[in-house]
Amino acid sequence: MPRRLDHLVICVHNLAKAALDWQTLGFSLTPTGVHPFGTSNRLAMFGNNFLELLAVTDAGTVPPAAPGHFSFAAHNQVFLRTGEGMSMLALHSTDSHAEAARFNAAHIGAYAPFDFGRDAVLPGGGTARVGFSLAFATDPLMPGIAFFTCQQRHPPELFWKAEYQHHPNGALRVIEVVMSAPEPAQHGAFLERLTEGAAELAPGRLTIGERGDRITVLGPSEMARRLPNCAIDGSPRFCAARLAVTDLDATGRVLKNNGVAFEVIGNVLLTSPAASHGLALEFVEQETAYG
Repeated sequence: MPRRLDHLVICVHNLAKAALDWQTLGFSLTPTGVHPFGTSNRLAMFGNNFLELLAVTDAGTVPPAAPGHFSFAAHNQVFLRTGEGMSMLALHSTDSHAEAARFNAAHIGAYAPFDFGRDAVLPGGGTARVGFSLAFATDPLMPGIAFFTCQQRHPPELFWKAEYQHHPNGALRVIEVVMSAPEPAQHGAFLERLTEGAAELAPGRLTIGERGDRITVLGPSEMARRLPNCAIDGSPRFCAARLAVTDLDATGRVLKNNGVAFEVIGNVLLTSPAASHGLALEFVEQETAYG
């Protein structure tokens, strides 16, 4: 997949409560970041991708969607009406304005690129201005969720802080996003145009991307096998994130000591989506993830 996984947007009602729960899961989180369009976030940051806990914190400043203009905040506001969970997937980009033009030409996103900035709190307590450009893509066959590319328009050292990347659970990186869909094959064309990669089909599943940067779409039978603790409905949605960790036994000890229930299926440690506000987490040891 030419565009690697950049980050996952996990939409929650109460950011403070969600942050406490994710810290119980063994993640270190960045201080709260405030967007100029009514949302706030905290990040679980890894080497080159991250998980974003996001809440609508100022509904009065959320801009409505309009023809040709995708509203990031309004999308997540609507998503929360049906519950918490992963609402969006972002892929890395070095030029989101060019991506917006490509999405438009590919008929997967007739939206203007979106540029914004916010203040990021540094480990020492100061702040730095960071800027981003986003290009959005949506598919009528996947209502309620969305995709975008994310370009960081600031020096990397202002954002990627080593102090924020050490997690008690040993998490190193998001390596796979898992989706559910009644008919995975229906979504191959969109995902190929989104990623400029080639989808692989197997009974009950579709995958796109290389090991370590993969999107997987599972049908009902494969979902029941791989993610038995995840309820599914008729709409395609994001169900789980797989993370590489340094030592799976150590991850298990952290979760057990923190009172987090989990099960081990083969070489995967699986937590319930209820523990992480709607997104199941699969932890795998680094050698297994990339070997």
